[in-house]
Amino acid sequence: MNSTNKIKLFLVDDDALFLKSLEIEFLDHADFEIETYSTGELCLANLSNNPDVIILDYHLDGIDRNAINGIATLDKIKAFNPEIAVIMLSSQDKIDVAIDCMHHQAFDYVVKSETAFVRLQKIISSLYEFRKMKKELSWYMDRM
Repeated sequence: MNSTNKIKLFLVDDDALFLKSLEIEFLDHADFEIETYSTGELCLANLSNNPDVIILDYHLDGIDRNAINGIATLDKIKAFNPEIAVIMLSSQDKIDVAIDCMHHQAFDYVVKSETAFVRLQKIISSLYEFRKMKKELSWYMDRM
């Protein structure tokens, strides 16, 4: 975690309106530190800011057809630091898209809808419960 103990969240989506509304939702509900990016390239260029969680759009080619897509961005994030939790977002509710994301080490997959924010909130909460448990568990294991 970063020094402020706030969860640092990267939101990456080429849909400016969706990106803004997501940012507002998160800031309204919790004390996150948020950075938003409209491309995978910008997200990757700023990984040194050490995000805890990245919410990443699957497509990312709405502005620029040649832009790096979500899966390629995900792979590069994981290569940079496998500890960063990446939650993929897609406008398509397709099982093969979900499987693709999980295959590339996404923590979870959320379909863009009215309930997307609530789902994201739950996933981030469970992620932190899971991390806390993992920490406590390793502390316990070290003492065995």
